[in-house]
Amino acid sequence: MTAKTPVRTIQTTSAERRRVVAATTIGTAIEWYDFFLYASVAGLVFNQLMFGPLGPGAATIVAFLTVGLSFLFRPLGAFLAGHYADRLGRRVVLMVTLFTMGAATALIGLLPTFDTIGIWAPILLIIFRILQGISAGGEWGSAVLLAVEHAPDNKRGLFGAGPQVGVPAGLLLSSGALAIMNIIAPGDAFMEWGWRVPFLFSIVLVLIGFYIRRGVDESPVFTEIAERKEIAPANPVGKLFRNHWKLVLTGALVFAGNGTVGYMTTGGYIQNYATNPDGLAMDRGAILTAVTISAASWMLFTLIAGAVSDYLGRRNTYILGFSIQVIGAAALFPLVNTGNMAYVTGALIFLTVGLGFTYGQQSAMYAELFPASIRGSGVSITYAIGSILGGAFAPTIAAALVTATGTTFAVSAYLVGATVVGLIAVLLLKDRTGIPLGPDHEEEQSTGHFILAGGK
Repeated sequence: MTAKTPVRTIQTTSAERRRVVAATTIGTAIEWYDFFLYASVAGLVFNQLMFGPLGPGAATIVAFLTVGLSFLFRPLGAFLAGHYADRLGRRVVLMVTLFTMGAATALIGLLPTFDTIGIWAPILLIIFRILQGISAGGEWGSAVLLAVEHAPDNKRGLFGAGPQVGVPAGLLLSSGALAIMNIIAPGDAFMEWGWRVPFLFSIVLVLIGFYIRRGVDESPVFTEIAERKEIAPANPVGKLFRNHWKLVLTGALVFAGNGTVGYMTTGGYIQNYATNPDGLAMDRGAILTAVTISAASWMLFTLIAGAVSDYLGRRNTYILGFSIQVIGAAALFPLVNTGNMAYVTGALIFLTVGLGFTYGQQSAMYAELFPASIRGSGVSITYAIGSILGGAFAPTIAAALVTATGTTFAVSAYLVGATVVGLIAVLLLKDRTGIPLGPDHEEEQSTGHFILAGGK
C-alpha cells in the first residue's frame, strides 16, 4: 500500500468563513432569481406571447415543458462543473456559472415576441432556457461545497444552509420583482413591457455577485487535494458511477421528494393555476404576493433546518421534514381551490415548513455522502438527477393531470407520493453527520452509506 503524501491542514478564520457563507448565499440567490423568474413568467406571459398560436391549453403545457426542458441539461452542467470543481476548484466554476446564467436571463428580457419574429421567438427562448439549465446544474454543487468545506465540523448544517437559503431567496426576489412590476405596469402594460424589467435587472445582480465572489477563498478541502495531486482522479465522474451509482440514485430520490412539491411554486404552476381566467381567476398581484411571503417563510425554515440538523442529525431532520411536508402537500390544492387568499397564503406558508426541513440540511448531507476526491462530481450530479426526477416536469405533469381529470385530486396524490418516495430514500441511508471531510479520510468516506449491510 502506497503511503499517503503528508499535507498541511488548511486553517480558515471566522471572518473568512462568514465571507464564504455570505458570498455563496448571495451568489446562489442571484442565480436562482434568474432561474425562477423564467418559471414564474412562463405560465403568466410566455404561454401567450411566445406560444400563443398553440391555443390556451396547449400553450400553457408547452410553456411549462420549456421550464422542465432546462432540467434535462442540468446533468450536462453538473458533469462539467463537477469535473472541473474536482480538478480546478469550486471557485472557478462559480464564476463561470454566474456569468452564463446572467447573460441568458438578460437576453430573454430583450427577446422579441412571436408576433414580431415568428417561430424564432420560441426557438431562441428555448436556447436561452437551456443555457440557464446548464448553469443551474453547475452552480449548486460548487456553492454548497465551498460553504460546507469551510465550516467547523459541528456547524456544517448551519453553514451549508447558506446557499440553500439562496434558493428561496431567489424565489422571493423574482416573485417580489414581478409583484412590483405588476403594480408599476398593470394590465396590458405588464404583458407589453413590464415582465422584461426583472430579466434585464439580472445584469445589475450579476455584477454584484461577481464583486462578492471574487474575494472568496478556495475550499480548504480542495486546497489540500491540490497539494497532493496523486489522489485527485483524472476522471472523477467515471469513478463516481463506477463505485457509487447506488448512492447517487438514492441521494437523488431524497431531493426529488422535496423538488416535486417545491416546484408547484418555483416552477410557476400555482401562479398559473390560481390566476387562470377559465379557472379560479384570482388576482395576479395577490398570488404573486402570497408566493413572495411563502418564499420568505421557506428561507426561514431552511435556515432553521440546517442548524437543527447539527443537533438532531441530517437523517432525523429529514424524517421530521417529510412528515410535515406530506400534510402540506395533501392540503395544498384543497385550500387553493377555495379561492380564499387567506387560505391560499396559509397553505403555501405551511407547505414551506416541510420544504425547509427537507432542504436546509441537504448541502451538509450531500457533502458527507461522497469521498473528498470526487465530492464535486458526486454532489453536483446527484442534485441534477434529483431535479430531473423531481422538479423538472412537475408543473407539466400537474397541468396534464388537471387537463385529463378535471380536478386537482390526482395532483395532490402525485405530490404526496413523491414525498413518500423521498422519505423512503432517507430511511435507506445511514446518518453521517460529522464524518471527516478531508482527503486523509477517503476510506471512511467511501463506505458505510446504507442501513442494509454491504451497501456502498
